[in-house]
Amino acid sequence: MEKPRSKAALWLLVIPYIGLLWPSLYNTREPALFGFPFFYWYQLAWVPITAFLTFIAYRSVRHDD
Repeated sequence: MEKPRSKAALWLLVIPYIGLLWPSLYNTREPALFGFPFFYWYQLAWVPITAFLTFIAYRSVRHDD
């Protein structure tokens, strides 16, 4: 039986989806970071964030038999 906490952790996987769902919200040049327009560094910032959220979700639903 799945724990309620582990089921709630799966909702963490929705966060990156929502953060990248509407490109028109982040399709701008400013603020630039190290010469990269906002559009690019915003998407690249989601790579480690998504990896971390996936790790948390995995750890919470993993079953230790």
